[in-house]
Amino acid sequence: MSLRLRLSLILGLAFLLVWCLAAAWMFRDLRHQMMFSLDQRLVASARMVAGLVDQLPPLASQGEARRFSADQLSIPDGMACQVSSLRGEILARSHGATDQLDDQSSGFHDQLIDGGRWRSFTLMHDGVRITTADRHEERESLNYSILLAASVPVLVALLGSLAVLWLCVGVGLAPLNRIRDALARRSADSVEPLQVQALPRELQPLLDSQNQLFQRIGQTLERERRLTGDAAHELRSPLTAIKTHLQVARMTDGGARETALAHAEAGADRLHRTLEQLLLLARVEGSLSFDDGCACTAGQVAQTAVQDASAGDRQRIVLELPPAAAEARLQVPSALAVAAVRNLLDNALRHSPATAQVQLSVSVVAGQASFLVRDHGPGIAAADLPNLTQRFWRSRHSVGCGLGLAIVHAIVLRCGGGLGFDSRDDGLRVRLALPLHAL
Repeated sequence: MSLRLRLSLILGLAFLLVWCLAAAWMFRDLRHQMMFSLDQRLVASARMVAGLVDQLPPLASQGEARRFSADQLSIPDGMACQVSSLRGEILARSHGATDQLDDQSSGFHDQLIDGGRWRSFTLMHDGVRITTADRHEERESLNYSILLAASVPVLVALLGSLAVLWLCVGVGLAPLNRIRDALARRSADSVEPLQVQALPRELQPLLDSQNQLFQRIGQTLERERRLTGDAAHELRSPLTAIKTHLQVARMTDGGARETALAHAEAGADRLHRTLEQLLLLARVEGSLSFDDGCACTAGQVAQTAVQDASAGDRQRIVLELPPAAAEARLQVPSALAVAAVRNLLDNALRHSPATAQVQLSVSVVAGQASFLVRDHGPGIAAADLPNLTQRFWRSRHSVGCGLGLAIVHAIVLRCGGGLGFDSRDDGLRVRLALPLHAL
């Protein structure tokens, strides 16, 4: 069912209900007023006859009774009238009156005469009883005719209103149709913002949300293209080196063969590390969840990262972990927190002399856990600091794959943390801030 039809049905049914209630109220009031008017017609006719009785002379006298002609009473058409004395003697009667029309009490009465229902009114005046009456059948017929005449305009207005409602709903939904047409005209790979002019204020958030979705899709596609391109470029060199060393090993013997195989194994290790970093970066930048449902503390993250740091070099790491900071609960999945600190430690170990130590200090600052990693390497030029978090960027002293800090930066963006660099003559200081659980 289309939105236009759905809205038209809902509004039309509500509109029809309101009109039916209003029409029922109007017809009920109209019927009441009509019956009241017919009753007043009986009263007015009786009073008119009473006035005529006072003014007209009698045709003949029999004792004290006076008789009148029905034509002298000027009874309106459709009504019956009877004039009688208080003793019950008929003085005058219209052509439609019957013998049973007389009533001893004054006022309105409903009578059943000859199988038909009558509405009568009796008036006592100057020694005579005047009774006027009309048939219920005629009253109902007149009432039905009036209601029918009144219902035709109401029905026409109702049908016209429903037609206008259908047209107005169509006009009101025109902006949605423009959005639909704009989406239909787009190509399948288009991620440009949707441009629709003259939208109502209520539909502008829909357009903004749609454009934000296109923007996120565009960023995702660009990230995948960049990852694919970078991976193809970075993996080509290790694969080529491994292939070359294996060919050398196949053509040589002895020490040269062992050296070539060792170089091929080192290339395979580098390729393995690069693939692991690429997969981790793809997961961090994607929508996959790392939450294992267990809260971790800053101390657990620091100790696990030190244990996972580059094999053989973890003894060079000096950990400063105050008790207060060790118990701070992180609002970050443990896998991401450990990966970020471990990458910082690996980067510091690679850029420090083999005999130099790397310091890891943990503290709590402004509701965040701060991990400060300090190395004793050559440092980074101030102009190169903005490039540290770019994928596959390496300084002239770097021997890694250039993904470690890019992964840390992606984790910071995902978890709402902070990352800062401070390069000095005695080495580089990197501060990683991760949010804590609110107490």
